[in-house]
Amino acid sequence: MPPQRVRRRLTTEQLGRCIGMLDAGYPQCDPANALNVSQSVVNRAWNRQQTFGTAAHRHGGGRQRSTTQRQDHFVALQARRHPFWTATSLRNDLLNASGVNVSTQTIRNRLHNAGLNSRRACVRVPLTVRHRRERLDWAEDHVTWTQNDWVQVLFTDESRYCLDFTDRRHRVWRRQRERFHDANISEHDRYGGGSIMVWGGISRDGRTDLHVLERGTMTGVRYRDEILDVYVRPYAGAVGPEFILMDDNARPHRARVVEQYLQQETIVRMDWPARSPDLNPIEHVWNMLQVALSRRRAQPTTLAELGNALVEEWNNLPIGNIRVLIDSMARRCQAVIDARGGHTRY
Repeated sequence: MPPQRVRRRLTTEQLGRCIGMLDAGYPQCDPANALNVSQSVVNRAWNRQQTFGTAAHRHGGGRQRSTTQRQDHFVALQARRHPFWTATSLRNDLLNASGVNVSTQTIRNRLHNAGLNSRRACVRVPLTVRHRRERLDWAEDHVTWTQNDWVQVLFTDESRYCLDFTDRRHRVWRRQRERFHDANISEHDRYGGGSIMVWGGISRDGRTDLHVLERGTMTGVRYRDEILDVYVRPYAGAVGPEFILMDDNARPHRARVVEQYLQQETIVRMDWPARSPDLNPIEHVWNMLQVALSRRRAQPTTLAELGNALVEEWNNLPIGNIRVLIDSMARRCQAVIDARGGHTRY
């Protein structure tokens, strides 16, 4: 049985040879055998020669483009002006402006061609004009601080951890159409499980112990008695007279009893701009702690177990990672300056 010929296009040289043989009176099977193609390839080449005067392949015009280059530019410009608009909103805007009605997929294609892709928006705290000005002033005052200056600072903060936590990033190995099998579902109670609040402090040369707050809210008295007197005062004594306490502008931190205690103990507090979590490196430590907690083989099932696990993982955090965060303060300040007091990547 002869091998089956594969349909393919002829080159310009082969087309000339094929048409020449047909013009000389050869049957179509002869050029097909000579060129090792099917007879239908020769037949189509001959039909093109008879119809269009040339056997060369004719490229189809394709579907007519539904938008002009100017309309494509308009869609991309509107997306840059209104980045939170949906493809439907941009399509309706184009329809109202030019009368051209296209699909939402066409809008997405035009945006992709312009280098715009749909991404999850970054979430940050709201900043007013006053917040931006204060952040900028603070960054300009501290951008020239050296490593020796920052080594005297104790960065502190509180954070809350839930017993039933999920960041919705869990992945599972499964086959198609097995998404809802029991073995492939990560169960999560959105409003259950309870939570605890912890306090901690970091500096370039070390860290405080992690304090787990018992039930109840943080008040100025609790902050003084449970935090400042137990952790900050001894830490300040170990650092020396150049010690600086950094805490944010939470109401318990600025209570009168706290101010009186700091004056009594001659503890210097750093002026801190409001709504500036991106300037506090301990925020990244909280995330590191959450990641370490989620990687534990045996997850805590009670609040007591959660507190013990947090303390254990806090003590296991590499001091080298904390030093990297402290050393980034100059870059953080410069980022705020470049953003004119606005949001930064930190």
